[in-house]
Amino acid sequence: MLKGERTILRPMRREYLERLLDFHNDVELQLLGGEDVPVPLTPEHLAERFEALYAGQSPRPSWFAIEVQGGKIIGHCMLRNIDEAARTAELRITIGDRDYINRKYGRDVVRLLLKYAFRLRNLRKIWLAVPASNERARRCFEAAGFAVEGCQRAHTWVDGRYDDRILMAAFREPPAEPAPPAPEEPAAHAPDDA
Repeated sequence: MLKGERTILRPMRREYLERLLDFHNDVELQLLGGEDVPVPLTPEHLAERFEALYAGQSPRPSWFAIEVQGGKIIGHCMLRNIDEAARTAELRITIGDRDYINRKYGRDVVRLLLKYAFRLRNLRKIWLAVPASNERARRCFEAAGFAVEGCQRAHTWVDGRYDDRILMAAFREPPAEPAPPAPEEPAAHAPDDA
């Protein structure tokens, strides 16, 4: 369990899947993410995803249910695509309960995941992708320490149109600035034989 100022992250368990099913089948919510095509998901399909996620993957992703005061599950988040050599991982988050959207719960979760990733998982860089049209999500990530690294133009199909995909990252320690190129040495001339 990880405890933030407003949220608690609990390891994902089967008992939370029914609540997550509501979030996965909310088309408007899925359109905000822009990564996955909104298709109906059955309880059996979600259970299969749950089993597949933990079946022999190494390193295992960190998947959490997001809980608020009173024990209510309002979403889920994870670190996935963990690269042990580069010490990087992708962050995904969904605040699915509309009563908790745009109220800084997401920001608390992102900060808590970063602290977990850097301090306990010994990762050095956490990255994510967000549709350019989801400005609220971008502001949340920037407030938690993420910066834009790049843009993939017209990369994502969202709600009947192509949208840019913004790549963002947060580092445990700022990366070193690249060294300036070495000055060119003058070309050596052969002596004249004239």
